[in-house]
Amino acid sequence: MALVPCQVLRVAILLSYCSILCNYKAIEMPSHQTYGGSWKFLTFIDLVIQAVFFGICVLTDLSSLLTRGSGNQEQERQLKKLISLRDWMLAVLAFPVGVFVVAVFWIIYAYDREMIYPKLLDNFIPGWLNHGMHTTVLPFILIEMRTSHHAYPSRSSGLAAICTFSVGYILWVCWVHHITGMWVYPFLEHIGPGARIIFFGSTTILMNFLYLLGEVLNSYIWDTQRKPPSWQGT
Repeated sequence: MALVPCQVLRVAILLSYCSILCNYKAIEMPSHQTYGGSWKFLTFIDLVIQAVFFGICVLTDLSSLLTRGSGNQEQERQLKKLISLRDWMLAVLAFPVGVFVVAVFWIIYAYDREMIYPKLLDNFIPGWLNHGMHTTVLPFILIEMRTSHHAYPSRSSGLAAICTFSVGYILWVCWVHHITGMWVYPFLEHIGPGARIIFFGSTTILMNFLYLLGEVLNSYIWDTQRKPPSWQGT
């Protein structure tokens, strides 16, 4: 028996994301006042994705509790739709985007923090909030994967969806630059057009890889659990 029920964990994670979002939006940073506001940053978009995803998880848990034993076919049909939406969001958005944000942020930060998170931001964003945005996303999504099985969509439709998201965000970043004359991320100012094309292409490929990684990890976790121990025989 789990020490903490997964339903309680989901509520706690949802509340933590709500707190992180509220604290982040309360910060008066110059970048929040420019074109696109917080929505030009993938970190903020990811926080919204994670909050919506865990909100759907909590709603699914509540619906499951209310539907249990009712025998109402309409309620059961609505519950199945919620579960399908929850699973789709984890597969296509919550896992690949969340892992991407954590991995890319800390890799670039370790190389040269000024390229992704200038030291000036320490005056606005406390350390705990930085980790809430760029670190805890990974363990939270892994906890969710470990505690609940998620049915992935077909590989072709899943990859098409994550490609659409990736290309859409890249076009959004380019549009912000077109309007303001400034790139959302400082390191894009220091590389040439060819290098930017390679970077944007690489990020799309990485997103696709992370989608496949999530699919494999989900299958490994739950196939391993369902496989009977060898001592039980056939």
